[in-house]
Amino acid sequence: MTIAIARETGATSFGDLGMRPETHKALTNMGMTTPTPIQAQALQPLLEGHDLIGQARTGSGKTLAFGIPAVNLVDPRRREVQVLILVPTRELAVQVGGVLDQLGRTRGISSVLIFGGRAAGPQIAALRRGAPIVVGTPGRVLDLLNQNALRLDGVRMVVLDEADEMLDRGFAPDVERILRRAPRQRQTVLFSATVPDWVNETSRTYLSDPVRVTVDPRPEDSAPIDHVAYDIPDGDKISALRDLLDHRGDGSIIVFGRTKHGVKKLARKLEADGYPVGALQGNLSQNARDRVMEDFRSGRVQILLATNVAARGLDITSIDQVINIDLPESPELLTHRVGRTGRMGRKGQAITLLGPEDSAKWRQLERGIGRRIAREAWPGAAAAIAADSTSAQPIVVAPSTPRRAPRPAARPAAQAAGPRERHTIVCSSCGRTAQVPFQPAPNRPVYCSDCYSPRRRRH
Repeated sequence: MTIAIARETGATSFGDLGMRPETHKALTNMGMTTPTPIQAQALQPLLEGHDLIGQARTGSGKTLAFGIPAVNLVDPRRREVQVLILVPTRELAVQVGGVLDQLGRTRGISSVLIFGGRAAGPQIAALRRGAPIVVGTPGRVLDLLNQNALRLDGVRMVVLDEADEMLDRGFAPDVERILRRAPRQRQTVLFSATVPDWVNETSRTYLSDPVRVTVDPRPEDSAPIDHVAYDIPDGDKISALRDLLDHRGDGSIIVFGRTKHGVKKLARKLEADGYPVGALQGNLSQNARDRVMEDFRSGRVQILLATNVAARGLDITSIDQVINIDLPESPELLTHRVGRTGRMGRKGQAITLLGPEDSAKWRQLERGIGRRIAREAWPGAAAAIAADSTSAQPIVVAPSTPRRAPRPAARPAAQAAGPRERHTIVCSSCGRTAQVPFQPAPNRPVYCSDCYSPRRRRH
């Protein structure tokens, strides 16, 4: 029988939960004193050993909700794997592992990351040294299990993060094989922002009398995301995208495409036009993916072009805008994409660009998410971007030699703009002067094309 927990229940302080003093100290060191709603409701049953299905919006603190019980459960004197956390992407594995390492530092507990795209040798060596917590993607975890380099005999907890994707057709066979190798007497936990009915059906195979925690955010907790879909009559989404990027502020932007090839091709086009872009897609090596994410998190790259690999779990709070240039395959992916902005109470904007061929698919996605998204004719970026935006003027690549400038989309005559004022800057790398079409923010670096392009080619 599934136990439902009401929203009003739950701890109001981490100190109320009866966790180990060392774990509580680690939370204090991390500046965490008050649980988020999902943590307040999920932590007590998890600390008591119940199986659990947890559902809450992105940016709500789900990683700590399962990370605290995981670290609390581990006996650091035992070298065997005691907690296994499965995630759908390498980037999410790195992020979850970082949180767990902070939580476990006061008890000498660290996690081992197991995922593809890197040599298996160092991961196998780390397992041999002792790995109480393993965070991994299903493919590499199963591979090491089959090599007998990873054993699950001592596992006491299994966590499926982003459970709807972990139990989908792509991952489900590997996940099932992994779970069959883990002890039957274990705690099993599913967390996700979306839990479709078919996930609930499938989870009956893996969970025993699970507690179900569903947190619907209060209005004051909700991510303030303004999502609008714009019809592009001629289907020229690239011009509309350039128009949006020309009017961007100094926050970060994620542009979602559908395919690895399409994202790579779009990145080349925009980079040639001088936009500060990075591309995240599955064909990149792990080192290249790490560099792209490092540049994006640090602000060195302002615009991230990505496939759905970036739709889940990435904890970057400064994303001001999400732009869907291609539609996702499912309503759940649309929810995850849009959830990359408006995190932790920050205001965010989501824009979906629709060509004439997208109407039927868009109606299907709206039915899937159970609500209508505002849909309008494309008015040009100046009108599309929220009027109350307080973002500073953008940092753009400054050409030191003549080069084609970013091309704005065609606008109605009433909205036509005159030539843009250009400003002289000093390249933060070589010290030469160059011209830019916007006033740069004084606290952010800006580079001429000669210095900027080699930085991008490294990726």
